[in-house]
Amino acid sequence: AYEDKPFLYFFVGRKAESLLCEEFRNEVEEKLGVKLGGTPSGFAELFDYLMQLSKEQSFTLFIDEFQNFVRVNPAVFSDIQKIWDLNHSDSRINLIVCGSVYSMMTKIFRDKKEPLYNRQNRFMTIHAFKPSVLKEILDVYHPGYTKEDLLALYAFTGGVAKYVELLIDDNAMTLDTMVESMISSDSIFINEGRSILIEEFGKDYDIYFSILSAIASGKTRRSEIESIIGKPIGGYLTRLEDDYGIIVKQIPIRAKTLSKNAVYVINDNFFTFWFRFIFKYTHILEIGGYKQLRALIKRDYPTFSGLILERYFREKAIESEKYTLIGRWWDRKGENEIDMVAANEFDKTVEIYEIKRNRKNIDFTDLEEKVKTMLTAVPLFNGYDIETKGLDMQDM
Repeated sequence: AYEDKPFLYFFVGRKAESLLCEEFRNEVEEKLGVKLGGTPSGFAELFDYLMQLSKEQSFTLFIDEFQNFVRVNPAVFSDIQKIWDLNHSDSRINLIVCGSVYSMMTKIFRDKKEPLYNRQNRFMTIHAFKPSVLKEILDVYHPGYTKEDLLALYAFTGGVAKYVELLIDDNAMTLDTMVESMISSDSIFINEGRSILIEEFGKDYDIYFSILSAIASGKTRRSEIESIIGKPIGGYLTRLEDDYGIIVKQIPIRAKTLSKNAVYVINDNFFTFWFRFIFKYTHILEIGGYKQLRALIKRDYPTFSGLILERYFREKAIESEKYTLIGRWWDRKGENEIDMVAANEFDKTVEIYEIKRNRKNIDFTDLEEKVKTMLTAVPLFNGYDIETKGLDMQDM
């Protein structure tokens, strides 16, 4: 976006502030053609210089891994606040800061106790590629791909650009080659979940990991998870949802917000896969059992991918922009479950779907009975035009 405009790129590595300032000084002198006359004593001095310079010329300053200043020098945030507040109204700087630790970036800018609270003009979250984009990618890198290839790419990466790129670079564009690539001695996927989330969770990471592992294995109700963990976990679930954005609490469509008939799901496909297979079977990897784990994944893949297929079609429905309400429905006993309900409240229409990998496994008679049960529990759909449908992998 800025390749033809003055652009500074600062990467905040975990090193001494003096070393960072030396790197940043070189970047400023090279990109803006100015001489600072020596290395600044600290980042505050350099930032103040740039704010003054921006009153004379416009440029973009991009600070990557901004949250690492917490480890370099926590006072930097207060210094930035003071300098920014005094100068930004007269400056022509386009300041963009980026960080990969979601919880820390959110805290820095959205916690009222933090010096940079509410200083941003815009808060952007980078989302994964949508299903339609994954199709485009496969069209380019694996023409003639199968539906199984598409589902595998979505199931393992969730559309996260980094993971898609790694598989492309490894020429792993089929189910078998993706599993081979991800479960190997030199694969970064093996430690990816741990390296990302330990930094997020800090010293309590073991409890959070146990909760996420339980959810990934199908224990989605709070009571089920607590029976495994052996202690109340309400606070942990709240932080996983609100602070870290890793799980979401789902309730049946049109149920009351505070309904106790809730389940928790990991909202990231890669983390779902990582906790379901890699974290759960760490003991196999510790003895070099890559072949055994690949076989185990392929054995359980149909069940795992069946659940991911439901998520795929919900994302596809959202992307279509045809509906005002999309969700699932289940009764209190969890015995009657409908995979997807997609309604348009303006047209008074609702489409109810059963989703299976193979269409022959869709029981439309059973689906009709479930719909009757749902309409009794959700009278708000009375008067709607109702259509029951089936979706399978051929509809992807």
